[in-house]
Amino acid sequence: MKKIYLLILLFTLVVAAKAQTINPQLLNTSIAQPQPFLFTINALNPAAQGWSLNYSGGYGQHTVTPLGYDGVDQNISVKGYLGAKFTLVASMGVGFGNKGSVNSLQQAEVLRDFIGGNAAEGIRVGGSLGFRREFNNDKVALSRITAAYDNLKWKLGANVRFEKAFDKNRDNLDVISSVGVHRQISGQLFGGFEAVGQDLEGFWETNEAEGGARLLIGPSLNYAPAASRFSFTLCGGPIIYATRSVTTLNEFAVRELPANNGFTMKFNVGFKL
Repeated sequence: MKKIYLLILLFTLVVAAKAQTINPQLLNTSIAQPQPFLFTINALNPAAQGWSLNYSGGYGQHTVTPLGYDGVDQNISVKGYLGAKFTLVASMGVGFGNKGSVNSLQQAEVLRDFIGGNAAEGIRVGGSLGFRREFNNDKVALSRITAAYDNLKWKLGANVRFEKAFDKNRDNLDVISSVGVHRQISGQLFGGFEAVGQDLEGFWETNEAEGGARLLIGPSLNYAPAASRFSFTLCGGPIIYATRSVTTLNEFAVRELPANNGFTMKFNVGFKL
């Protein structure tokens, strides 16, 4: 009987030691990603604290993308931990017009988790404040409510973003929501979906200034190779108008989704500094 107890104790110690050697590596790859989603932004969790450089681009049919030019967009951003659960995200976009014009956009945003954020795994809820200068020099103040959940097999994120453009021809307030879900497929490859609801005030405002409420839902893939500083995310899908406004679309408004029913594909390459 004593031998059985000794074998059980030995087996338990081996399993515990094995778990201790595996879990840190999994945390460094599965959870420690600065930006697993394309449309959903969250503050950094403790495992991902540090600084990263991100390059993203995309193509869409009938597109008014984040750059708002010819269905093609590109953006470079930096994301980093400021301490005390604060995260900074700063980005710049460049748009190339059909007639050879070149315009730029700048945005900066500070996020903080107010619930959770002390452990790599678990639920986090927070908020943000930010500012953007758009291609036509319009100034936009923005804020968002953020939520996230991370563990070794799941990544979940959600945003509700509010924007106020300081221009009389723009909406009094724009509401944009997004949600992303990833489940481990194999190793460091995660798959799921991401959905975006844009200009949601179009559901109750017939004169919504950016053309009406639009919805996107499509598959999403995320891959972070083990022992690598790089991570890759890909997402795309159809865009559907839920409502249509009689007001002409503002061509310079920064919007993730195209102006008409269509399709978009976006990617992000992240590099941890």
